[in-house]
Amino acid sequence: MGLIKVQSVMSNELAKRACLGRPPEPPYEYLLNDPTESIFIGITRRFSVPFTWTFATLTNPHISVVGITGSGKSFFVKTFLIRASYIWNTNALIIDWAGEYLGWVTQSGGRVVSLGKGDYINLMDLSGMKPLDRSKQIMTALEILTDISDFPDQRRLTEEAIEQSYLNAGFNLSGAPDPRKEAPTLKDVTRLLEEKLQEGTYEYPAELENAVYRLRQFSREGQDYFARKSTVDIGVLLSSGLVDINLSGLPDEKFRALAALFILQTTKEKMRMEGWSASKGLKAIIVLDEAWKVASDERSDAVTIVREGRKYQFGLIVASQNPTDINEAIFSNVGTNIMMKIKFEKFMDYLQGSLNFSQFIRGEISRFGVGQAAIELSFQTSVKFPSVFVLERIIGEVPLDVYTITMADLLTENEMRDVNITKEYYFKKIDLSSKLVSNNLTATTINATFAELDARSRMMEIKELVNTLLKNGANRDSVIGFMRSLGLADEIISRTFINVKG
Repeated sequence: MGLIKVQSVMSNELAKRACLGRPPEPPYEYLLNDPTESIFIGITRRFSVPFTWTFATLTNPHISVVGITGSGKSFFVKTFLIRASYIWNTNALIIDWAGEYLGWVTQSGGRVVSLGKGDYINLMDLSGMKPLDRSKQIMTALEILTDISDFPDQRRLTEEAIEQSYLNAGFNLSGAPDPRKEAPTLKDVTRLLEEKLQEGTYEYPAELENAVYRLRQFSREGQDYFARKSTVDIGVLLSSGLVDINLSGLPDEKFRALAALFILQTTKEKMRMEGWSASKGLKAIIVLDEAWKVASDERSDAVTIVREGRKYQFGLIVASQNPTDINEAIFSNVGTNIMMKIKFEKFMDYLQGSLNFSQFIRGEISRFGVGQAAIELSFQTSVKFPSVFVLERIIGEVPLDVYTITMADLLTENEMRDVNITKEYYFKKIDLSSKLVSNNLTATTINATFAELDARSRMMEIKELVNTLLKNGANRDSVIGFMRSLGLADEIISRTFINVKG
């Protein structure tokens, strides 16, 4: 009896301690904010508390979003932008690396700017900046994207030519720009270097020739996307509602990164010039999506905006499937980190090392399905509870009749980085249905498949889609025909069937 009594007392004491222990979730008063001044994101897993986001209690309004392709990153971003527009009338500028947001922005009534497909940016536009400051920004962009820092003579020659181009156009280098004057272009800069080369008086002609070659890649005919008169004004776009700057028409990562750096540089200057206003909420949100070269370098203005944006009411959302593509200076400074499904252990190690969350949270992230997320909040004041918690699902706006098929779980890390491999396929319902019909799939199979897709927020991994088709009566040959119609290689198709259940 005595032993039973002791065990009973110990059990009661342990139960009390468990109740007093703080569960891995902030108190509801930190999660449930004024709905007229916050954005609803989803319901917490532990206590089913509605989580409404506001930066009023956070260190800043900036957000990082990481997760594999198809985990729900773009779904979150779209939801956030829509609701920020409803709540605060916030403008949004999406730096869209792969054209992922193109269809959605068009259907939502926003504006699309397609660089490389009819729209151009003059890299030397001043946007209210002093020519000397703009010259330094251009040089920083070249240092991030090329090896010019390793060649001091080439760097000096290039910077001198940029400054001389402004002088030739009638600008005072250290004075405010005259809006009546037209900025020079990179073609003018290249021409100055070529003339100097032709003179034959420079002591190191090889350095000069290499400086010409470096700039010519951005200014030659057919690749002069940043060496013509601008067709768009980034400053104006920042106050134009929902805008997608589609970079997918540019030839490679270097050109896309140069465009992104220019947009961020111009945004930073616009932000500083506008200053603070008495209005609540956010004036503008800039979305930087999969821009690894831009988000990973500490010299990028993405880092500057993160450090300064709060006082100017500008927010930055950085989204990537690979956490190592985001500089730790961004992780350590953003007010909100959103972690969706992570596939590779080294990415999880980087995240856990950067954000210092528990093994419990790590285990949760590794088991996430589409739309599930761990949230890390950085509060302005010290708190005595865990700042990382799990959302059962991000509850967002319904996608506009678009179905997404993702390849993420089948691809290796190298394949995920390969720009020539499609990671996601987007279909309107009628187009996906037609493709299935053309591969001899029956109406019964197609209807059952769409029912499953709709239940999963219109997003599914390719292996899950294949499994759904087979489960609902499709034969293997028809499914293979459908996959080949997507342009999938036989190796990927074989890998899919190996991973299909049953």
